[in-house]
Amino acid sequence: MAEASVTYSKSPGRSTMSSSSSSSSSSSASSCSVNIVEEIRLRQHLGLGNGIGIIVGIIIGSGIFISPKGVLLEAGSVGSSLIIWAICGAICLLGAMCYAELGTAVLKSGADYAYINEAYGTFPAFLYLWVAVVIILPTGNAITALTFANYVLQPVFPECGPPSTLISLTAALCISKSYFVWCVFLWVFF
Repeated sequence: MAEASVTYSKSPGRSTMSSSSSSSSSSSASSCSVNIVEEIRLRQHLGLGNGIGIIVGIIIGSGIFISPKGVLLEAGSVGSSLIIWAICGAICLLGAMCYAELGTAVLKSGADYAYINEAYGTFPAFLYLWVAVVIILPTGNAITALTFANYVLQPVFPECGPPSTLISLTAALCISKSYFVWCVFLWVFF
């Protein structure tokens, strides 16, 4: 039988591959070994475009469209509302810096789950993940969909505001692409 050995090495300038083969009548099995010199890994690199995309995706939610009206009404003037926005921006910046430090200190995938798992153990991390999947993420999606539905329907009902059932059904259409939701929507309004 034949015995083969393949060695692959990649140097910065070039890559080489060598193989050798020999025939042996006393060996009844063949063996093949491959040695990889360079380890293949994903690059840990975020560029400016990646960072901007993450920040825009996290910050621009439904709250940015709802909260300015309430802040301006409660503050009483444009100047004081801008001061409130600046203070809230500084608090958000501190939170972002904390997440940046956690991201460089804990080099694991999973964000909040990985951080809680590293600090407190597996059970609190599991509880956080369970609450996030069952409560936090669905309610965030529902609030975003309801805000979107309210703003989309506002031009259709400029005088009195859209009916709450129409807002709920439009939000449900945003969240799911279900045939059942479309049928209920058509049945209620047509």
